[in-house]
Amino acid sequence: MLPPGNSYEAVAGRFEWRIPARYNIAQDVCDKWADGSNRLALIVEAADTSQKRYTFDDLKRLSNCFANAMKAQGVVRGDRVAIFVRQSVEAAIAHLAAYRMGCIAVPLFALFGTDAIEFRLAHSGAKAVVTDAQGAAKIAQIRDALPELHRIFDTDADFWPAIEAASDDETLVDTAADDPAVIIYTSGTTGKPKGALHGHRILPGHLPGVEMSQQCFPRDATLFWTPADWAWIGGLFDVLMPSWHHGVPVLARRFDKFDGADAFDLLTRNAVSHTFLPPTALKMMRATPHAKREGLALRSVASGGESLGAELLSWGRAMLGVTINEFYGQTECNMVLSSCEQWFEPRNGCIGKAVPGHRVAIVDDAGVPVPNGTQGHIAIQRPDPVMFLGYWRDEAATAQKFRGDFLLTGDLGTLDDDGFFRFIGRDDDVITSAGYRIGPGPIEDCLIRHPAVRFAAVIGVPDAKRTEIVCAVVVLNDGFEPGDALVRELQEHVRIRLAAHEYPREVRFVAELPMTATGKVIRKSLRTQFGADNG
Repeated sequence: MLPPGNSYEAVAGRFEWRIPARYNIAQDVCDKWADGSNRLALIVEAADTSQKRYTFDDLKRLSNCFANAMKAQGVVRGDRVAIFVRQSVEAAIAHLAAYRMGCIAVPLFALFGTDAIEFRLAHSGAKAVVTDAQGAAKIAQIRDALPELHRIFDTDADFWPAIEAASDDETLVDTAADDPAVIIYTSGTTGKPKGALHGHRILPGHLPGVEMSQQCFPRDATLFWTPADWAWIGGLFDVLMPSWHHGVPVLARRFDKFDGADAFDLLTRNAVSHTFLPPTALKMMRATPHAKREGLALRSVASGGESLGAELLSWGRAMLGVTINEFYGQTECNMVLSSCEQWFEPRNGCIGKAVPGHRVAIVDDAGVPVPNGTQGHIAIQRPDPVMFLGYWRDEAATAQKFRGDFLLTGDLGTLDDDGFFRFIGRDDDVITSAGYRIGPGPIEDCLIRHPAVRFAAVIGVPDAKRTEIVCAVVVLNDGFEPGDALVRELQEHVRIRLAAHEYPREVRFVAELPMTATGKVIRKSLRTQFGADNG
């Protein structure tokens, strides 16, 4: 996608979008390589380090079979297909099958609890779900609340038999680049999560940012891995799909619990050339005792989600042998800013320059660009191929995301005279923890369903390892007393109903919450009161 060039200015000056009017992700990332050559596409590594390998020819055949299996169950173009499994060949097959059928994939994080799953399946109106036995057991608890859900394919039971029984006849439909392809749910600060609906053009829209952040990818690329789950836009469209667009194989291995030593071992054993490592993963690798650079084959490391800082960048050069390129974006409009050590030296405290093809600006509250050096909203001008089509079933929220032709990211920043963007902070209450963006709304909703809780507000407080941790500030009902046992009970209440990465690592008990005149919790006041304790 990016034209050749030895400098940022040369590449940006020559760049132009080349997205065909008719375009399908499955054809681009799989079918064009499935030419009988058995080109390697995917290595799946198990916990015991044993591996299975799949070619593009394998994936085309298997995804055609699964598409035909879904068609036999009444799944048709436009239906939503939820994919509720970890990094795996089953997840890859399900995505490809959905795209080639003209369905809309709905990736879901494998650690979600029943409340989180129920909302997303119901809100998306998913007709089919691909999951494992553990996921199927969760869904069984909420099945009565999902009238549109028609079929569950269990990867530990009937998923593979359904494929084996199905025809491998071609299933690819003709789709436009703007036709819906995927809904990725993103947490907001209030209310329920929103489903960012993207068209098939989301993939070519990502390519310039991936190529820039990965040292002019696919140059020198032999194998790509990330610990980021494919349920998130970072794992799916920053790694898996762009790699396959370029015919680069991907390693699938997500640890049950990320461990820095295991990550070093995996990178070394598999001679991984390219990786996307969220900042928390980098911090955990940095803390690994006796870590060694010897044996690594890394040619590029990219990171995004939160600022790395000079110390971590210095460590990356010393221990990983590369300069870590930071990038920036969000689920609604991703990979729009990036560093690229091939083209320019990173600037301390900055998150890079605008990726060629994306018009990024700092604007005021009205959506008007402000002078360089002035703080304002980081915003992206439409139209833009990587920008979402809108929030699923929420036109009002979609409209609120824009000021004129600019999409507001919700983050504040500045732009200097050399084109570097500096991230200042968020103008909302989303919590960034271990690379995840966590909205307080669902956690607060979950907490107040506990009999002990009268009111709850959720904030992020600083944490050296995770950037922020989730902190719940709770007002108790009469008859309940604060204590360690109750803290553990509330934490477990959230953990099993939402997700393990969303439970409050701190719980504070107060007599009352600060409120506005209209009854809204003033989270900024709580952050001032409690955030300084960890600052």
